[in-house]
Amino acid sequence: MNLILMSKPIRVLYISYDGMTDSLGQSQVIPYIEGLSKRGFSFHLMSFEKEERFEANRKMIAERCVKSNITWIPLSYTKKPPILSTIKDIRTALKTAKKYHEQVGFEIIHCRSYISAFVGYAFQKKYGTKFVFDMRGFWADERVDGKIWNLKNPLFKMVYSYFKNKEKTFLQAADYVVSLTENGANEIRSWDYLDADTFKIKVIPCCVDVGLFNPEAINPHRLRELKRALGITPNDFILGYVGSIGTWYMLDEMLAFFKVFSDNNPNAKFLFVTGENPEMIKGKATELGINNEKLLFASTVHKYVPLHIALFDYSLFFIQAAYSKKASSPTKQGEIMAMGVPVLCNAGVGDTDYIVHKYESGQVLTELTEAAFAKVNLDAAAFDKNKLRKGAIAFFGLENGVSRFEEVYRNVLNR
Repeated sequence: MNLILMSKPIRVLYISYDGMTDSLGQSQVIPYIEGLSKRGFSFHLMSFEKEERFEANRKMIAERCVKSNITWIPLSYTKKPPILSTIKDIRTALKTAKKYHEQVGFEIIHCRSYISAFVGYAFQKKYGTKFVFDMRGFWADERVDGKIWNLKNPLFKMVYSYFKNKEKTFLQAADYVVSLTENGANEIRSWDYLDADTFKIKVIPCCVDVGLFNPEAINPHRLRELKRALGITPNDFILGYVGSIGTWYMLDEMLAFFKVFSDNNPNAKFLFVTGENPEMIKGKATELGINNEKLLFASTVHKYVPLHIALFDYSLFFIQAAYSKKASSPTKQGEIMAMGVPVLCNAGVGDTDYIVHKYESGQVLTELTEAAFAKVNLDAAAFDKNKLRKGAIAFFGLENGVSRFEEVYRNVLNR
């Protein structure tokens, strides 16, 4: 009898300060881990969960993890008081990671963003565990650009300096760094404290499950039912927005564009697929003279987002083009492209401009003014839906992302 010797799975602790019961965790963490679990990696997934979402979605996430043999370690996210709550969460992560490391013996700690990196760095120094710094963006600079930290306040200035120093430490120490964009990676490579000969960085954008985000997988009956529920008629032109509306997304400018567009296109309606409060959006629209009957709202879980994008004739997102946004990869861009929908966006955010131009997937505005808005022609028929989808598969395909992460893992272990 021939014996086939199976190599032991590579043991990875994946730490995310975002929750798996958040939509971001469901789209940008779990799919990668599910894919890597099929390629010889054994995962423990530590995440920080917000109470309300955890109670609503915990069963779904737990079942998904069990199916892929992922050990999920959900911890409670604490928000208040500022700074002290984050210190508390870091200590909890360190204590919990130590407990599981003693049981499992992790070979790699994959740290999603800066807070998680405190654990990866500490374990690298103490246990020799490989440290992957999946930085996601310029976190400290994002908090300044987003006006969360006011550097005129001595406390926030001190906190900013502390995290910039930690950023330097993490980048110098990491066995591998992951950036969301080429724009961000090039910025990092320009920093003179990094050794160009030893520094390792790989670009992996926010990828998309192109099997889920697939227009051919949409159930026509469900699409008709959704149109009926939202009051969409065959003559309506649907401009769509998908995702949260917070610090970075320029709601006022998006509504201002819609005002100009709808004044010239009476059948236009603006559909927001978001968990945000519709009344807040309606209030801003009213201030701009937009008839609220032209605004539609839907809130849904991640797996039904493709059905809602299928309603769009054209999509829109404007993002503040701050310094920190060099490293930003909007998840929605790949999802929209995969559904064959063109996008109108602004310049100066991550690799967004490059992607739109390379794959002819929409239009990029260099100015967000009424005069610039008036020149825009949203002709969806001018775009080849199949070409958009092929571009999404080439650039944002989940399997490509999984392969790149596998390359990082095997590189740090030299196997």
